[in-house]
Amino acid sequence: METQEKSGELDAFLRTAHLCADRAGAMILPHFRKNHDVDNKSSSEFDPVTEADRSAEAAIRELLGEHWPDHSVVGEEHDDHHGESAYNWVVDPIDGTRSFITGIPLWGTLIGLRHNTDPVLGLVDQPFLQERYWSDGASAFLRRPSGTTRISTRSCARIDQAFLTTTSPDLFGEGHERRCFAKLRDAVRMTRYGGDCYGYCMLTQGYFDIVLEAGLKLVDIIAIIPIVEAAGGRITDWKGNKVIDGGQVLATGDPELHQQVLELLNS
Repeated sequence: METQEKSGELDAFLRTAHLCADRAGAMILPHFRKNHDVDNKSSSEFDPVTEADRSAEAAIRELLGEHWPDHSVVGEEHDDHHGESAYNWVVDPIDGTRSFITGIPLWGTLIGLRHNTDPVLGLVDQPFLQERYWSDGASAFLRRPSGTTRISTRSCARIDQAFLTTTSPDLFGEGHERRCFAKLRDAVRMTRYGGDCYGYCMLTQGYFDIVLEAGLKLVDIIAIIPIVEAAGGRITDWKGNKVIDGGQVLATGDPELHQQVLELLNS
């Protein structure tokens, strides 16, 4: 009975996540590939934010407040909301704002749910491409206009046969991080750049074998974790530990490959 109750609860959470993604997409798409103001959130580097980011997150928060008022909400653009429940939503309305403001459709809306610190649900929506990825806790799915299908990673147990992606080599700090990335880049078959959350989506469909990133925030990764794991992949920090706060992230489609990459990074 307890398992059934938890499954039903997760289904309800997932329905809310889909509603939030629908609402966010309706707020974001009118701004995409249009002239709009871009603000900079940082005094030391370019960290762009637009009205689309702010309005989409506000819309998501409004829906979460209506459906789950006792849940906490952590977001990219607005102050945290502290609820009484152990459940907390983690939201990034536009992951990949640099792509968004330059007209490249490799951004996405991230909606994740944690129980305390454990990710239990993840959804990534790319409304311009009409692609939505999510996990129900057991399987990973992709919905397109043509229908919904289960998705899974591919087998690739050798680094020299692997395809690697990262958003940008600029993510890696001087010294140790850049040396680690260079070692992996030189060991794989091919490396491609760009994508933000979309790179993980391609991993879950078997188009990439490795995603390596650094400097990520909590909001960048929580929604990703359940999808990668449900698709058959593995995702940790660079030491092989749980990656629940962002930072250095390694995701692989093949668990055997994951261990090889960890050994290379820490050799």
